[in-house]
Amino acid sequence: MSGKRNPPVLWAQRKDKLFVTISVEDCKDPKVELDNEKLFFTGEGGAEKKAYEITIPFCKAIIPEESKQSLGARELYFVIKKKEEIWWPTLLKEQGKGKIHWLKTDFSKWRDEDDSDPEDVADDLNLNEMMTKMGGVGEGPEESEEDSDDESLPDLED
Repeated sequence: MSGKRNPPVLWAQRKDKLFVTISVEDCKDPKVELDNEKLFFTGEGGAEKKAYEITIPFCKAIIPEESKQSLGARELYFVIKKKEEIWWPTLLKEQGKGKIHWLKTDFSKWRDEDDSDPEDVADDLNLNEMMTKMGGVGEGPEESEEDSDDESLPDLED
């Protein structure tokens, strides 16, 4: 055994793309390979600089040339273009019947096939904006504007 472990992976999808997040804090010089059928990642990260490695064989084909990636302080973000605009039943080619401990659904980005809206703002994902929001920076002015939520509430009656 190589001593490398699988990092936590989150995923969500739209009809035309996948959102994949690999969670490894302070990952320095990650190696990423994306081809028509899979995503490969290896790198070290976290407080103890543990070695991580994972190969994600996709359920269906993707277009690596039209896909994007961004390295954040805690995660690697991927927006991966699907070859066919269809909803995938699962992310992995051979999911099997057991639970995969390192793979979870990213409910913050998930949309079901029947409630997906073509005008959905999340479809036009801006990775820099997403990373800013994840870090809690740039969420709007806090000092100059008074928020209506700041008003005091009346006492509850017994």
